[in-house]
Amino acid sequence: MAGPRQGHQRELFYWLALSMAHGVGPVAFARLLRHYQSPEAVFRASAEELSRFPRLSRKTIDEITNFDWAPRVENQLKKVREKGLTLVTLNDPRYPSRLKEIHSPPSILWAAGDFQTEDAAAVAIVGSRGATDYGREHSGRLARELAGAGVTVVSGMAMGIDAAAHRGALEAGGRTIGVLGCGLDVIYPRVNRDLFEKVPRSGVLLSEYPLGTEPQPGFFPVRNRIIAGLSVAVVVVEAAERSGALITADLALEQNREVLALPGRVGSIKSRGTHALLRQGARLVESAADILEEIGPQLGARPASAAKKEEPADLTPKEKQVWDALGAEPLHVDQLSRQAGLTPAGLAPVLLELEIRSLVKQLPGMRYIRII
Repeated sequence: MAGPRQGHQRELFYWLALSMAHGVGPVAFARLLRHYQSPEAVFRASAEELSRFPRLSRKTIDEITNFDWAPRVENQLKKVREKGLTLVTLNDPRYPSRLKEIHSPPSILWAAGDFQTEDAAAVAIVGSRGATDYGREHSGRLARELAGAGVTVVSGMAMGIDAAAHRGALEAGGRTIGVLGCGLDVIYPRVNRDLFEKVPRSGVLLSEYPLGTEPQPGFFPVRNRIIAGLSVAVVVVEAAERSGALITADLALEQNREVLALPGRVGSIKSRGTHALLRQGARLVESAADILEEIGPQLGARPASAAKKEEPADLTPKEKQVWDALGAEPLHVDQLSRQAGLTPAGLAPVLLELEIRSLVKQLPGMRYIRII
């Protein structure tokens, strides 16, 4: 039986090997681990022993006892090292504690970026891929407000609501976790290529699938349990009656997480799922303050007022006028000029100074937001 000879790399080798075995999903992996204490011990077991193990197929037993895919395991480990990625096993202290609590936590997480202690305060924002402008705007706004309150924003890296949530958190200088339904080295959807570069620098990009795994429809509903599992609460922003976001909401309820929903536009098919959740008792959300109020006990009674940052010290009178006029909602420079009571010529140097101090951020279309 091939494999590395010592230390952590040997242990990691067998964790990865067992996770790649045919028919060994998270539930079977956990059962084998409980019985044999280590993945390496599973590979030492005889076919006769394994045949007495409940619900283990003959094909799986033959694969484990023959174990002829060591080169594939080594190749994956080599790529992990080359790409600067991390494998986080279920017994690794870095494994997110909330995720470990769910029914079928992934045996291994493939990660780009590093987990931080503050990621324990995480909220998922999910919704339609084909989001409306309304949905994208409010998804980004909620994410900016949550990130400004020190909450990590979790989503699924899809188009629409997910992408707006990730971008909102990044715009606010906060942390975000993106959970994929494919390998970390597969950029899907390609329109979100920029997020694949930015998220690991300000959070973590996660997958339970080996490198090179292409997206398949069945992977995304399975992926959703991780999104819910990482989070204290799941906020649904725009969802049709049948949507992945509602699957995530159901999983959140099964995992004893809070489910909240943003009301949508009346008559829009994108609002039917969220309105159904509200009728079923989901907490209505208009701002991050509503979310923080709901999840306060899990976050150490963090006050709703945490969604707003205190005014920075040493602002000049003109900088204070601009700071007061701005918020988490983007403002076009013309509107900002009027609300701040400054001419465009007088506003420009003030905005430049605030940008240099990382207090405001310019968005496409000459719009500005306060970094809260």
